Amino acid sequence: MASQSLPLFPLPLVLFPGAPLPLHIFEPRYRELLADCRAGDGRFGIILTSGGPERAIRPGRVGCVAELRDVRMLSDGRANVLVEGRERFAFEHYVDAPHAYHVASVGPYEDDTDEDPLTLTAAAERARGTFTRVANAARVIADEREPLPELPHAPELLAFRIASLVDFERDAQQALLESRSPLGRLIAVEALLSRAVEGIEERAATHGRARTNGHGPATTG
Repeated sequence: MASQSLPLFPLPLVLFPGAPLPLHIFEPRYRELLADCRAGDGRFGIILTSGGPERAIRPGRVGCVAELRDVRMLSDGRANVLVEGRERFAFEHYVDAPHAYHVASVGPYEDDTDEDPLTLTAAAERARGTFTRVANAARVIADEREPLPELPHAPELLAFRIASLVDFERDAQQALLESRSPLGRLIAVEALLSRAVEGIEERAATHGRARTNGHGPATTG
């Protein structure tokens, strides 16, 4: 995409392409943003803040376009909405606009595409496998029976989806969002998961033994 003006919602979180995100809208300025987006193309930008002034976002900061998927208005004017991450953008500068919310000029931010497909596929399978181990162990610890969330088949989206499901540190999430290398993202995500997998599997095994109380397999019903 060429540079364009985009309503901007700075938040202390990272939105990834292809990932859903629920939001609770309550500030008057973002109620206005929501109303304008619903009347327009349903898109605005989400960009990570570090706790400093919102107007201090530096040029080049990478965010993600959010597209409205569902809006549930509440009687007092607040709203619960579901958005989905679309393409990434690079923040350029704020623009003057007659709105209470921020509007920014943003430019395109795309992946490098010169990566070997077979190497990408192998890295994707490793990341997918390690994520499955971590997610299954977490389900045991939480006594959950819901199936694991579906993961995208496209290697360029896989790391983003995993990062949206795992509680990585914000700096690590932002680094993934800014990476132009699908292979690099997959390697980074697999490395982050690998650091946690043995510990969480040990906790899951301990939890399973505690549930049986030493008297055989736990029963389900």
